[in-house]
Amino acid sequence: MAAERAGFADAWIAEHHFMSYGVCPSATTLAAVALGRTTRITVGTAVSVLSTWHPVALAEQAAILDQVSGGRFRLGVGRGGPWVDLEVFGTGLDRFESGFGESLDLLCAALGGDAVSADGTFFRFREVPFVPAVRMSPVVACTSAAGIRLAADRGLPMLVGMHVDDEEKAAMLGDYRAAAGRLREPGHVAAAVGHVADSTAGAVRELKESLPRWLGPGLAGYRPVDGRPPPQRDIHKYVDKLCRIHPVGSPEHCVDTIRATVERTGLRHLILMVEGGGDHARTLENIARLGSEVLPALADV
Repeated sequence: MAAERAGFADAWIAEHHFMSYGVCPSATTLAAVALGRTTRITVGTAVSVLSTWHPVALAEQAAILDQVSGGRFRLGVGRGGPWVDLEVFGTGLDRFESGFGESLDLLCAALGGDAVSADGTFFRFREVPFVPAVRMSPVVACTSAAGIRLAADRGLPMLVGMHVDDEEKAAMLGDYRAAAGRLREPGHVAAAVGHVADSTAGAVRELKESLPRWLGPGLAGYRPVDGRPPPQRDIHKYVDKLCRIHPVGSPEHCVDTIRATVERTGLRHLILMVEGGGDHARTLENIARLGSEVLPALADV
């Protein structure tokens, strides 16, 4: 609701399981609540983890949200990671390692027709009606060359993570175009941190104080399902990078940073992680200031 009041076009919800980071195990459920409390804004998932969902079950939820919201729902999906989620939900490591393409194809088939069936490695079932029938396509989170090719082969838009800078984003878009072989491509989405304060130094200082307190334990919560070592990241260096490459600063700095990203990459759809202050009141203030002091200056972008 705060994002809608502030003038944003859309709001996105992440899905995480069994960890302190994100605290939302069902992005579609929370999206339904958000859609019911708003009238204009689009609500999306960034992302629903397809490796732990049955693709048809997820498609059914997306279809319902699309219908009851008048087309204001957008489904974003990702492969996820080799985490303990695969064990808990019974989908297994094989689904994660080699089944994402099949899962994505089945999801797209369900969202693109009146009936769906499967005869693959991971899914086999007779044809059934898909109700309610819709025509919608997912956005695909891409973090690797294989993921880019998978999205490009299917003509699906990418969701680019906030861990990459503008040069890396531009390279990913170039790889997508090379793999797709199309003159026209779908509208890609890129995630970024968005945090505004009276001064750039103040905004950076605030995030460097607050982000490690909750982002560090959250990222440490990723537990591999097999014997591989858990991911390691220097959280302070990571926060430094996020502050450097994203719109974190004064309103003028945020505007300049977003304009530079558009110019360098051609991306025109950015989604901002606005909770960096780690406090509910500060998050609402941040959303309001981004809406009133940054968005109007980007009206021509």
